[in-house]
Amino acid sequence: MRVSEFRRAVAEEFGDGYGLALTRDLVLSEFGHVSADEAIAAGADPRDVWLALCVAAEVPRERWYGAGLKQPKG
Repeated sequence: MRVSEFRRAVAEEFGDGYGLALTRDLVLSEFGHVSADEAIAAGADPRDVWLALCVAAEVPRERWYGAGLKQPKG
């Protein structure tokens, strides 16, 4: 997952405003008690951050995978 895909997944799942607040303010223990934004800035894999965010925000498992990918053309 690229950072752009992470951002798209967050916006699709939580909406733009709430998603930005979550990635800025929600602390993820998996990354040393930092926010998703801080974890990505420190070099964490965006896919791992996405999965940790899903767990912390109680996103249903069926929406974890494939999130952030563009719809295929055609």
